[in-house]
Amino acid sequence: MAVQIVFETHSLSEDNERGLATGWHPGRLSPAGRQLAAELGQRRAADNIAAVFTSDLHRAVETVTIAFGQTEIPILFDWRLRECDYGQLNSTPSAQLHQNKSRYLDEAYPGGESWRQAVARVGRFLPDLAL
Repeated sequence: MAVQIVFETHSLSEDNERGLATGWHPGRLSPAGRQLAAELGQRRAADNIAAVFTSDLHRAVETVTIAFGQTEIPILFDWRLRECDYGQLNSTPSAQLHQNKSRYLDEAYPGGESWRQAVARVGRFLPDLAL
């Protein structure tokens, strides 16, 4: 039996609308983000989803709760699914944060992690799935 893994990002947050890179700060969905989360649930309703895995950050939890909370689909939380930790640069303007993005491919953000470390962290989650 083939297993299909589909990645969806959290819905639009208040920080996204303000142009901030939230990183590991909790963040909250904006009204538009809550509407998009509801649409995600509707769009995926017929996809025969066996389980939803999400990070433990508030905006991700809020997204899946709106999208799938009224279904029987199990929702499982794992911190390893968080986005890159920008460390001291969490909640800075996205344009400022990403202007030097290539610098942080291997070098960790001050007090945070590098992009490769973030990818490796998410990669450590995948073998734990009972496929």
